[in-house]
Parts: sequence; structure tokens; C-alpha cells
Amino acid sequence: MDVLLSLPILSYLLSPGAASWSTSLNLLFFYMTWTTLVLSHSPLKIRLVGSLAIRIAAWLLPSLLTLLFDLGVPSLAESIKFTGRSALPERNPRKLFGQLGLALFNLLFITAIEGGSSVGFAYALHEPDFKTSTTLPLPWQMAKHILLLLTVREICVYNIHRYILHGRSRLAKYHLRYAHSRAAVPHSLQLFTDHPLPLLLHRFLPIYLPALALRPHLITYFLFLGLCTSEETLAMSGYSIVPGIIMGGIARRCAIHYAGKGTSNYGAWGLLDWISGTSRGGDVLEDVKAEADKHRVKERSMGKLEDSAGMIQNGIDALSEGRNGTRKSSRLRSKKT
Repeated sequence: MDVLLSLPILSYLLSPGAASWSTSLNLLFFYMTWTTLVLSHSPLKIRLVGSLAIRIAAWLLPSLLTLLFDLGVPSLAESIKFTGRSALPERNPRKLFGQLGLALFNLLFITAIEGGSSVGFAYALHEPDFKTSTTLPLPWQMAKHILLLLTVREICVYNIHRYILHGRSRLAKYHLRYAHSRAAVPHSLQLFTDHPLPLLLHRFLPIYLPALALRPHLITYFLFLGLCTSEETLAMSGYSIVPGIIMGGIARRCAIHYAGKGTSNYGAWGLLDWISGTSRGGDVLEDVKAEADKHRVKERSMGKLEDSAGMIQNGIDALSEGRNGTRKSSRLRSKKT
């Protein structure tokens, strides 16, 4: 628990005065916390507790909250689901507790696999799989690494999902039985309710293997893991009000994939689905165009608002000048008389 509370990202978010500090103080605080963490705990402990905390914060807690919302206020929840009432979770306590138990088991299973791979890597090469040093990565380097990791992840997810998990292998049967047991829009808890082996291929290896090949700083890996877990949680939510046109498109295609029992939309972002012709329910190119149009509308609105403000200001200035001129003319007339 002390490792969890000492994670610098969590400490930063939970700090009550973080919003009022300057950027330099925030970076100094982050660096001091990270340095203390690295010097006081082993890389394996930081890695496992950090990964587990990210998955709990970005997936488990939000999925439980949204599940309670769907079950507690179904009349409101169905109005923001893609297919209405049919997208609500089944109100079967035995099945729901079974899904929760499987999800928690898979969470521990993935954490154990991650720990085992880290131990094996350290035993073979005598160093941790990711750089766990007090030196922080540069922002540009982090952005470059995360962009590369997201690209490779998209390639891995599409090919594994389409050709292995929806092919003719035994793993495909497991995936169909567990992940697609019901032809309906999913909810976020189902992110980890697949059979452990297909889950390992679908949700863990596309994140871990590219990172293992690149071997970035551990902070970069944590950020990459957090982005991917948050994206998958939102995509599996089944809500039609997911913020952002592109993220909303990802959630829509994910809903179609599960409602159709896996006949389309195999990628994470939909880019390879668009290239391969397996996209259904609008492709990623349409989302990008819609996002660009939205920004153009905002720019035009801001331009019109600025023009209107300028016209109002000009009118006020003209009115002020007119009043000043009237006062000056009245003073001149009074002096002449």
C-alpha cells in the first residue's frame, strides 16, 4: 500500500494544491517523489504495483460504477446506450458475480504473467525490462515512443483478433464462448471476462511485446498502459455519449463488433479495418473528417464571435467619441457667450 500511495502520478493527482503550483514546482515534486520511490523499492515491485494500480483506476473502478448505474437506473441508462434496453447488462446476480469473479481472476492472472516475464527478463539479462532510473524521460521522447507503441499495438490487435481469435483455432472457440457469449453491446466489465488465454493474446501481448522490444522508461510504459486501458474501457462501455468524435467512433465500432459476434471491426482504433475493408458502422476516416469539421465550425464560430465583439467595441468607441465631441462643442459655445 505504501508503494501505491507513493506513485508520483497518483500523488500528483491527489495533491490538493497541485492546481495552484507552478509548472516548475510540479516537475520538482514529481521528480522528488519518483526518485524516492526508485531508491526505496525494487523495480519489480514498482512495476507490478504500478501496473495493477493503473488497471484498477482506469478499468475496474469505472466499470463497476457504470455497471451499478446501468442496473440501478436502467430507464436513464438505456437512453444513452447504443441499442437502448437490449444493451443493458443482464439482471442475473449469478451471472454478474460470475463475470466479476472471472474479471478479478484475469486481472491477477495478467499481473502474475507480467511479474513472471519481468523476473525472467531480469534473470536472463541482469537488468529490468524497462528503464527504472531516477532520470526522467524527455517529453518529446515520451511522445515519440508512445506514438510508435500505439502504431505497433494497432497492428498486433488487428491481426491477433481477426486471424486467431476469430479464426478456426481452439482459442477462437474459447473467445467466442466467453467474450461473445451474448450477441449484444458490451459493458466495461467485459473487458476482462474473456477466457484467460485469448485475453492474454488480445489485451496483454499487444501492449507488452512492443514495449518490451522498445524498452522505454517505466514512466513511459505506465503512461502507455494507462492510455490503452482507458481507451479500451471507454470503447467497451456501450455508451453513445462517449466524449470526442474519434473516441465515440471507436466505441460505436466496438459495440457493433460485439453485437455482431465478431464479424467486423477487429482493430483497436479502426485504421486497419478501414484499410482491409472490415469496418462496419462508419470508418475511422469518417471520424477524422467529422473531427476536422467540428474544429472548423469552432474556428468559424470564434471568428464570428470576435467580429461581433469588435463591432460592439467599435460602436462603444464611436459612442464615447461622440459624447466627448458634444461636450467639447458645448464648452466652446459657453466660452464664446
